[in-house]
Amino acid sequence: MAYISQDDKKDLTPAIKAVLKKYNMKGTIGIRHHSTLVVNIQSGSIDFGRDYIQVNEYQLDRNYSGAALAFLTELAAAMKGDKWFDRSDMMTDYFCTAFYLSINVGQWNKPYICTAAVMC
Repeated sequence: MAYISQDDKKDLTPAIKAVLKKYNMKGTIGIRHHSTLVVNIQSGSIDFGRDYIQVNEYQLDRNYSGAALAFLTELAAAMKGDKWFDRSDMMTDYFCTAFYLSINVGQWNKPYICTAAVMC
């Protein structure tokens, strides 16, 4: 059963904040329903092309390129940490993972703000 505690979040926060700082991004870290680690990106210097995206972390290389791909790949790795695992088997409808990830660029009620010097 997927589960993440506040202590787990505390352990993962320094690595997540380091990735945010490296790419000059601002975001919040939280937990939803004790099973999902959530990072909401509020603003930053990367142009994602839209002001609200629910990122599919399983298809990063298909949907993003350049700085956006590098950032999201590093962010997902930092969110997983070293204790994350996924032994799920969708063919048999068996789901066994440490916890789920959710990355949002902006929110439905608060759009992402691009702060790049060049117009986003």
